[in-house]
Amino acid sequence: MIKKLFSASAFSFLTMSLMAMLLSAVVSAAQDQPTIAKDSVQVNAFTLSSYKKNFKIFSWVPKMEFRVNGPIASGSQLYAEFTIPGTGPWVKFDCQTEEVQPGRWWKTECGARDIPEDKGSTYTGTVNFTIKLRNELAGSDSTLFTGRMKVAKAHSNETGPDYVNHFVYYVDDDWNLPIGYVYLTPDDSTGMKFPGFKMAFWVRGDPTNFQPHLFYQGKEVGKINYGTDEVGRASCEADIEKETTQYVDDSLPQKAKWARVVCSFPNIKGWDTTGEERNKFPGQTGVIHLIKNNPGDYELKVLWRNHLARSIKFTVGADGKFDNGIATANKLGSNRVILPVQIIGDQDGAWDKTAWKTEAFYGNPLTGFTPVP
Repeated sequence: MIKKLFSASAFSFLTMSLMAMLLSAVVSAAQDQPTIAKDSVQVNAFTLSSYKKNFKIFSWVPKMEFRVNGPIASGSQLYAEFTIPGTGPWVKFDCQTEEVQPGRWWKTECGARDIPEDKGSTYTGTVNFTIKLRNELAGSDSTLFTGRMKVAKAHSNETGPDYVNHFVYYVDDDWNLPIGYVYLTPDDSTGMKFPGFKMAFWVRGDPTNFQPHLFYQGKEVGKINYGTDEVGRASCEADIEKETTQYVDDSLPQKAKWARVVCSFPNIKGWDTTGEERNKFPGQTGVIHLIKNNPGDYELKVLWRNHLARSIKFTVGADGKFDNGIATANKLGSNRVILPVQIIGDQDGAWDKTAWKTEAFYGNPLTGFTPVP
């Protein structure tokens, strides 16, 4: 009897151990698969100056860029497929690919002039696409991202009877406007021991003349002066600009331009574990502001062309973290924290305030996200 009980227990233990090993292997395998950073996917409608060799009619083909989190195995090839509803597959093209080790990433762009001109289309509306990875050495072919985009058109700024069908094509990116980001970046010399602090948001229109101001518990931080001179002034610039390849006429607000703007704050850091002393110098007012050492409520206010245009709020916990879980829950694939953005004023023109519900990240809408009214 004792022997039988021992055997049953041993069998049960071995079974549980085997299940644990299999589960661990599955999790490890999942972690070893390449993934797309959703906030890196950008798709454009690249306008062509002809349609089936007719230069009186414009057409378009897709152009895209995206980032893949490694690993990407040797012999792998990224490629994209686009489908027009009702007509089936339309275009398929490869994207430059290199082998990437785990923990690293690869950014690529493809389409546009790499697509034969006879593939140009005059279709407007929803277009479906997928980003895939094949490896003919391993006999594998997997889908990394599935999305859709809304293509629209506007007349070019050309006038005359020969230009009646000169339409400029673009992808509607209004879904981006309510979605902002906050994140840390490694310092050039000390890495993540003294990380930089950045925030990002989208605008519709020309991405110029921004003045960012960060407030902590109602008081502006990150301002350092030596005498009358401000040093380390915060600034913003566009890291992505999406616009048409030709000029459109004045009937289209903001000329079908969207841009992601990144604001940098040299005097604001995530934390400081370098052990270096950062003393005040004679005539200095203000100090480096460390996010981790100052938990509580923050707000970014941005002046755009001298008028208040954006407000983004976030809270830093007692542990120094500001991750609200939205990016993780939606498998963003990057180190950015997603935040709601309040759009103030009318500089963006008329835009679709509900687009984010269905179109965010090209048809991969956010869960747990609430926009600012």
